[in-house]
Amino acid sequence: MRHSLLLVFVLALRVAAQPPSYPAPEQSDFTIHTFRFASGETLENLRIHYRTVGKPTRDASGHVTNAILIMHGTTGSSANFFRPEFAGELFGPGQPLDAAKFYLILPDDIGHGGSSKPSDGLHAKFPAYRYADMVEAEYQLVTIGLKVDHLRLVMGTSMGGMHTWLWGSTHPTMMDALLPLASLPAEISGRNRMWRTMITDAIRSDPEWKNGDYTMQPRGLRQAASILYFMSSNPHQRFIESPTGAAAEKALTTYTDNAMKTMDANDVLYAVESSRDYNPKIQTIQAPLLAINFADDLINPPDLGIFEQEIKRIPHAMAITIPQSDQTRGHGTHTLAAVWKQHLVEFLKQTQSK
Repeated sequence: MRHSLLLVFVLALRVAAQPPSYPAPEQSDFTIHTFRFASGETLENLRIHYRTVGKPTRDASGHVTNAILIMHGTTGSSANFFRPEFAGELFGPGQPLDAAKFYLILPDDIGHGGSSKPSDGLHAKFPAYRYADMVEAEYQLVTIGLKVDHLRLVMGTSMGGMHTWLWGSTHPTMMDALLPLASLPAEISGRNRMWRTMITDAIRSDPEWKNGDYTMQPRGLRQAASILYFMSSNPHQRFIESPTGAAAEKALTTYTDNAMKTMDANDVLYAVESSRDYNPKIQTIQAPLLAINFADDLINPPDLGIFEQEIKRIPHAMAITIPQSDQTRGHGTHTLAAVWKQHLVEFLKQTQSK
């Protein structure tokens, strides 16, 4: 019996140690030498970091035919996608976004990851970027930096989902299909706006913030991290993970302790405030669209009715709300591709060129 258990353990280690089935991403930076923000502010040498997987395929006219744009969520980066639960389910041989077939483009948005952000040195003097600015920088990366003038699919999670709605409304003929995940096509209001304001108030009202010129992370960042943690999953999963009061407090403390080591208050403040202009003109969307949300999402709760109502305004659009289950994790289900990837497979088939 002991030998059998040892064998199972060794086999499990071998599986865990296996390298990903998809190619390693290539990383690079694209520099926009003078970027003008919607506010009128400008920034010299705006850096957009990005990852790509796969190679572009061009037709006889030189147009790329297999590019897919994938956009991340608030305070995240493209690195978040390179995990077994996302890339491991999508990018490998025979998988829905097989890197041998598709050219996958994954940018770090303004203020995030390896792209230009307040913590690089400008602190609170960094331009007050908004979603429109982030989408414009993505567009310049794709079209000028990577010489891609058409996208097979535009998709994103959470903030990236909202960017997907914006891509469809501002560049309506540039893509074959749109797949926003864990997002709504409407102005951020109600509780969604409130918790974001709670985060920015926690940082700005902290005397240690010092108008963005702090030398140590202000304690307000800890409250901001707590709110992000609270909103990201569902009550059922949080109870399973923390079935006692002591366990719940320990889980929250552990998360916020780690966040204080990796997050920057100005970066979080800017990232959360960047959504203030979000209100897509969805009536201009032309490409087929499949929107996927989750019934246990605290950020985009289905009982608001916004999802189903707004989708009716878009031609060739479908909305799917995936029910809560043992596999869902509230808002964070957007990165658990096993839960929703079959819908992606069917959507790609429906939108492939004849």
